[in-house]
Amino acid sequence: MDERPLILLTGATGYVGGRLLRVLEGEGFRVRCLARRAAFLKHRTAEGTEVVKGDVFDVASLDQALEGVHTALYLIHSMGATGGFEEMDRKAAKNFVGASQRAGVRKIIYLGGLGEGPNLSAHLRSRQEVGRIFRRSSVPTLEFRASIVIGSGSLSFELVRALTERLPVMLLPRWVKVMAQPIGIEDLIRYLTESVTLPLPESRIVEVGGSEPLSYQDLMEAYARERDLSRLMIPVPILTPGVSSLWLGLVTPVYARVGKKLIEGVKNQTVVHDPSARELFSVEPMSAREAIRRALMNEERAFAESRWTDAVSSAGGKPPGPETSWMGARYIDQRSRRVSTTPGRAFSSFARIGGRNGWYAFNFLWRIRGAVDFWMGGVGVRRGRPHRRELRSGDHLDFWRVERFEEGQLLRLISEMKLPGKAWLEFEVKTEGGRVAIHQTAIFYPSGFLGRLYWMAVKPFHALVFQGMIRNMVRWAEAEVDSPFIKERRRFRGFKS
Repeated sequence: MDERPLILLTGATGYVGGRLLRVLEGEGFRVRCLARRAAFLKHRTAEGTEVVKGDVFDVASLDQALEGVHTALYLIHSMGATGGFEEMDRKAAKNFVGASQRAGVRKIIYLGGLGEGPNLSAHLRSRQEVGRIFRRSSVPTLEFRASIVIGSGSLSFELVRALTERLPVMLLPRWVKVMAQPIGIEDLIRYLTESVTLPLPESRIVEVGGSEPLSYQDLMEAYARERDLSRLMIPVPILTPGVSSLWLGLVTPVYARVGKKLIEGVKNQTVVHDPSARELFSVEPMSAREAIRRALMNEERAFAESRWTDAVSSAGGKPPGPETSWMGARYIDQRSRRVSTTPGRAFSSFARIGGRNGWYAFNFLWRIRGAVDFWMGGVGVRRGRPHRRELRSGDHLDFWRVERFEEGQLLRLISEMKLPGKAWLEFEVKTEGGRVAIHQTAIFYPSGFLGRLYWMAVKPFHALVFQGMIRNMVRWAEAEVDSPFIKERRRFRGFKS
């Protein structure tokens, strides 16, 4: 029998929960996750982490999930729901409290929101009501209250980033002067992790934030400085939070439903007044600028470790679909196809790409793009690939370089073209439900307006090229070596099997 206290983590498919899960696993905690999409979460957990299927609106599943639990972390909300999220949050909290009391849970840790006064937004009012429900129960509850979370993938941060990236000239309404106290995601995760072992004789509220308060305008200006963006910010006496929430859907459409509810709360100051967090925890909060810098460093990866859209509630009941989308400051073209072959053969289909082997579709467009790159002073396609059948991390591949190579599973390329931004192209083999699937993802991180203009200009060509690539990749993987398709491919100049 494992004698370590059992921790139940809810919201492990969300932004904060996803990152917290990895830290808890890395520090040796015994973790059980409650998830509506248990199968989706299972492949993302470490060995020994238990995943149970359940829902906070299903009392029976809560009773099962909380059995034997010492500490429960409650990191979920219903703000992305299409109905009345306040009533849903209220019902979910009451269900969770009841099940926790029946199971004999020793401690609940809840992440809520800062803010005070009689005119709180519906979002903040609901967050604090959930905290009261927990604190009034017989289970000692530690309610964290936080302001904006700064981290690549955080909804609040992505909203600030999208506005700053997309608007060279910004009309600043009065609410951008409202003070907040943003906290870096790493600091927040540290607080949550330390709270698991913190003695809690009775319920209490702990306010957490970064090293200093600043306004939303200060935050946008800090982001612009870190990205080396020139932004003209003009104060205007109009555009209340309510009006701002209407045009938010036009400027940042991927965040429209959830973002509108958040922006309605910017009229409320969200700053730390109680310094007790410094006495209870060892965390030394970083500044907002340092948190932004660290968040942007994370963009060097193809994707953030976790994103707010991973959460079912935030995404309106399902994760973002495939094909083309906008995620934060990144454009993503994602395509997946099942293939009737072995994982090894599927991997070989994209491990052979580039150089004299070609790119499966519209090779002449790749050559034209290489010629343009060479004319602009780039490397073009003259480098080819070092070997027709083998690849290693660090190898050049036409105007790409192999950033990551995992034999039989993953190939990630980073562009070395002259671009107004950064680009990656990733291929991955996965076995899902007994079927092999190839996942192809193009990621572009634009630099300012020119970067976004570039993506829009090449988007029609991407639709042709990327669709043709994965289609022919699957055909190659499924074909026999002497099939007509393979022979046809061999007839193309420079396209080798």
